Amino acid sequence: MSSVFDNSAFLRGMRDGAPFLLVVWPFGLLFGVVATEGGLSVFEILSFTIVVFAGAAQFTALQLMSENAPTIVIIASALAVNLRMAMYSASLTPHLGGLPFRHRAFAAFLLVDQNYALSSVKYEQSPDMTLAQKYGYFVGNVSLVAPSWVIASIVGALIGKTIPPELALDFALPITFIAMIGPMLRTGAHMVAAFVSVACALIFAAVPYNLGLIIAGIAGMMAGAQAELWFEKRRLS
Repeated sequence: MSSVFDNSAFLRGMRDGAPFLLVVWPFGLLFGVVATEGGLSVFEILSFTIVVFAGAAQFTALQLMSENAPTIVIIASALAVNLRMAMYSASLTPHLGGLPFRHRAFAAFLLVDQNYALSSVKYEQSPDMTLAQKYGYFVGNVSLVAPSWVIASIVGALIGKTIPPELALDFALPITFIAMIGPMLRTGAHMVAAFVSVACALIFAAVPYNLGLIIAGIAGMMAGAQAELWFEKRRLS
């Protein structure tokens, strides 16, 4: 792995990703508690967390399972929530696409919001990074997040309702996304996409099976793309 992996970049990534533990732990604890209340065993929670490894999609699937939604709706909703990973992958391909297949597959499995946000900003700020440095940094900034998510989920499942409700663990999800997305809203198109998606999420909140989120995501992407074209046309005129 040494030819495609830089140890010093790995350590820098680990350092930069460490602050996310402040939200990963309460988020994982919350999932473990909710999953236990939903009737899953500790082994099922462990398997669910390791195999899926996608917090938002896991919460979506768990909620729909508790509502006895059709299996196809559960799968489609979880996939829709994770569609952003396809966009993340496309964005990272110019940086990590030169890796051997096994390393690309490993990176794809580890891809989450946190390391995408950190890596994409780092690559933009340091265009002279080598492929080995980019890969090392990418793996490094998720090296603490990934095991912590799994461990926190299991701890949440084991201690369950002993966690005081006043701790309000559900604060972790919105704070995480605000912290990640806020600094990345650097253009007018980004702002338009964010505003439209938030507005549509509120408007369509009552749509069954969380399908309002899918509508909001699609609307945000369409609005952002159109805004980008409009801003570009205005710049050239």
